[in-house]
Amino acid sequence: MSCPPRPLSGIRVLELGQLVAGPFAGSLLASFGAEVIKVEAPDGDPIRQWRTMVDGTSVWWRTLARNKRLVSLDLRSAAGRAAVRRIIPKMDVVIENFRPGRMEQWNLSPAELEALAPGVIVCRVSGYGQTGPDRDLPGYASVAEARGGLRYLTGVQGGPTVRSNLSLGDSIAGLHAALGVVVALLHRLRGGDGQVVDVSLLEAMVSMMEGAVTEASVGVHREPSGSTITGVAPSGSFPCLDGEVVLGANGETLFGRLCTAMGRPDLASDPRFCGNEARVANREALRSSIATWTSAQTVAEVVRKLAEARVPAGPIQSPAQLLTDPQLQAREALWEVWVQGKRMVLPPVGPRLATVPPRRDHPGRAHGADTRAVLMELAGMSEAEVEQLLAAPAESR
Repeated sequence: MSCPPRPLSGIRVLELGQLVAGPFAGSLLASFGAEVIKVEAPDGDPIRQWRTMVDGTSVWWRTLARNKRLVSLDLRSAAGRAAVRRIIPKMDVVIENFRPGRMEQWNLSPAELEALAPGVIVCRVSGYGQTGPDRDLPGYASVAEARGGLRYLTGVQGGPTVRSNLSLGDSIAGLHAALGVVVALLHRLRGGDGQVVDVSLLEAMVSMMEGAVTEASVGVHREPSGSTITGVAPSGSFPCLDGEVVLGANGETLFGRLCTAMGRPDLASDPRFCGNEARVANREALRSSIATWTSAQTVAEVVRKLAEARVPAGPIQSPAQLLTDPQLQAREALWEVWVQGKRMVLPPVGPRLATVPPRRDHPGRAHGADTRAVLMELAGMSEAEVEQLLAAPAESR
């Protein structure tokens, strides 16, 4: 049975840049059917050599470069840039995540791209955006998370800030980039022009601050809150015999169900815990009562009892435990692939559409796997031209 056309089928995306934010946006677009052509330097994207390596290539690369066509060109060379210019007229979208000004130095500014491909959408991902006093500063996800407020609110009040062991700033900026591209494509479809999508890692992080920024504007300053969240109770992690469970029961109905599941219906009528405001004021006493109940049981026992009581709860799982999570397995959310005879499992990318399954053509492949095909098909180069380009020293192509 053939798959129906995906929403972005027929859309061509040229992905320039490296590492995480821009390529993650490209992965999202590819998952929904876009033909994403990633240009790598002759020595490859650095992600290929990061963290866990199998047969000389990072397993992260298999996830980040899934479903993409891979081309090896050196944008630092005149010949490499000339080849890219021959590809651009066939593109709907160009994604780049270089430091602001680099594309202009290469004569690949948005205006020049527009001249080559009228209506093209240029998505630019950088630390601080294309304008402003800090536009030229180097930007990394960790810095954006810190400056954007996330790191301040993560941890325990009075203690050192902590970081999630993930590049959240890059992933969130990549989500913003993919959304911006799709919105710009819709705008163009409705008769508008192509345009620049300007994504700042800093602004992407600030956008995730919920009400904290607005609260600060009226004089209320949110502080780090450990495993809980400000202004809501009960909500957080609680100890069990073999780990921790996270639960949330801040609504009145949910709190009543929790108390019944605990065998403590008296807590629901205790004046200290009647209403969220009262529960927040007496958070520690409430936490102690809940922890006394959870700590006498296993995680599985607590999760089962709260599921039966229809109270949101779940275990804190490691990446290894995700591999056998029955819910993920039932929905076939994880993608099992084989690379050079070795099994790997890739996480899902993006939301699930009811009538179109996620695209699963191939994991990230070998460096330059599609160089010849793309240069001949999309750049209009002859086989002789391609061979001449590829035979040149790396620094000249």
